[in-house]
Amino acid sequence: MKNKIILGGLALFSMVSCTKNFDDMNTDKKNPTEVDGQSIYANAAKMANRQVAHLNVNYNNLKLWSQYFTQTTYTDESNYDLRTRNIPNREWQVMYRDVLQDLKEAKKFTEQESPILAEDVMAQQNRLAIIEIMSIYSYERLTSIFGNVPYTDALTGTNLPAFDDAQTIYSDLSTRLDVAIAQLDESGASFDGGYDNLFEGDVASWKKFAYGLKLKMGITISDVDPSTASSLISDAWDHVISSNSENAKFHFLGDQPNTNPIYEDLVISGRSDFVAANTIIDTMNSLGDPRIGMYYTTAPDTTAYIGGAFGASNSYGVNSHAGASLNDPMFPSTMMDYAEMEFYKAEAIEKGLYAGTAEDHYNNGITASILDWGGTAADATTYLANPDVAYTTATGDYKMKIGTQAWIAYFNRGSIAWNSIRRLDAPGLNIAENSQEDTPKRYSYPTNEQTLNSANYSSAASAIGGDLKSTRLWWDVN
Repeated sequence: MKNKIILGGLALFSMVSCTKNFDDMNTDKKNPTEVDGQSIYANAAKMANRQVAHLNVNYNNLKLWSQYFTQTTYTDESNYDLRTRNIPNREWQVMYRDVLQDLKEAKKFTEQESPILAEDVMAQQNRLAIIEIMSIYSYERLTSIFGNVPYTDALTGTNLPAFDDAQTIYSDLSTRLDVAIAQLDESGASFDGGYDNLFEGDVASWKKFAYGLKLKMGITISDVDPSTASSLISDAWDHVISSNSENAKFHFLGDQPNTNPIYEDLVISGRSDFVAANTIIDTMNSLGDPRIGMYYTTAPDTTAYIGGAFGASNSYGVNSHAGASLNDPMFPSTMMDYAEMEFYKAEAIEKGLYAGTAEDHYNNGITASILDWGGTAADATTYLANPDVAYTTATGDYKMKIGTQAWIAYFNRGSIAWNSIRRLDAPGLNIAENSQEDTPKRYSYPTNEQTLNSANYSSAASAIGGDLKSTRLWWDVN
């Protein structure tokens, strides 16, 4: 990174003057009155990426639910128990309080700036647009996990917020995204590099990310509203991430508390709670996937990749573990990448939402993933020549082909993988061993909402068809 990156909470503040005068002597410098919007934004982005990246079962279960990992001794979360550790409360709290509220504050303090020079006015406008894009990203995540959520009443100070209809939220997010994209001016600056761990303030990269979010939203609703989906997809098609060099990766640091939380979960904890799940290990073994050694270690004292039975108690000593990359404190969190964009495009073409050849984008997505994880072009060519991988000969319809390869490529990105699995109903995952349950379709609402906001909770639960893990969200119709 070009500058020292500021990742700690609301710790960086600006002072009005460096001149030592009477006013300075009577100012409590431990409690400054001016807050830097850039540092608040940096904290919000950090907290969002920590929540996305976590493997810790107290924070995020979606890497388990996507069956990239399973557990050893404590297996509740692999069997879809949300209540013992109150996972929905954690997701809700982090995204509303630590991310969206901070983004609201960052917007407020950025708007209070009074730039004079034209380039500073432009940078302010770009920062406001980026803050808005991150807010849209955060609400999209919440509604994709829960369904109806507080939106209009959110962050207004009310203790009893109403829940908005998820489809209505999605429509409004789409409108907001168009406005934010239009406000981005690539000729200007935005955040100082040290505050933007995603793109170091590069506005052109932020615009690609925003268009990528638009493509993702179009694909998400493609089965329930193909007309709107087609419009979103067409608008975004030529403007999204188009190479691995443009991938949106949030960069963590080497020292706590600013390391990747997976490093904390796997290394700093000193625990042996996770092993590779047999679901993905068996699939990658059968396909001869070159990424298997990039994702996982061989099982101890063997040259084989072995996965534990999903949802069962598993021995740490006989199964494969997370690979070396995930044990690196600076391993970045991928928010969006080229492979993801290519799989969306392949799916859009198969659904008749855009013209083109789905196979080309399918091949691009696989190749991009292999290269991004450290494989070679030769690895990708060999893999794509496998009849079980090649688009024309692989088993199943387009949903199975794209869904399986997207799932493999989305390794370590639990929420994106889970979205893809729910939308395409592919690949077929294993039944959780101890609970005998299928993969859930959503998080149930937090218990705090049930007890403290009961009337609005009951209304929301009724509107979506019941506050159950098995309740499909509005866009999940197939």
